[in-house]
Amino acid sequence: DAGKFVLGICLGAQLISHCLGGVVRKNKFKEVGWFPVSLTPIAWEHPIFSILPATFQALHWHGDTFSIPGRALHMASSEACHNQAFVYGDRVIGLQFHLETTEKGLEDIMKGSPGDMEAGDGDLYVQHPDIIREKSRNLLGEIRANLFKLMDAVKDARP
Repeated sequence: DAGKFVLGICLGAQLISHCLGGVVRKNKFKEVGWFPVSLTPIAWEHPIFSILPATFQALHWHGDTFSIPGRALHMASSEACHNQAFVYGDRVIGLQFHLETTEKGLEDIMKGSPGDMEAGDGDLYVQHPDIIREKSRNLLGEIRANLFKLMDAVKDARP
């Protein structure tokens, strides 16, 4: 009601979904590392999401997922997790994936959560720490650029 823009990332998106009547549950797959995200057809026409590439790399670090809340629009998915992003109204965005990550932030997460990177049977979407670091060299700049594009689109779309 205050007219403020709200962006929830990962757990933040899950909490927003829950507050809007959605369900948060364990995802079929853990998703840890760098994997592609694809926009949904509705996102291609959306004033905020349409500035992103149709498919782009993002950092993932989750084992849970959210349902798309009623009246929200489904914006993105990945091979491992169908619900990667949603928009609710014109001021609320939920992203399951990470565009905000920095090199130091990623190292802190990896150091603090080493068990997350241990792939068990059926963990098809969990990358080894060396692969995560290697991919980060090229992808951290790309996700930062996509985050700035997204934030610029939010600013331009505000009434």
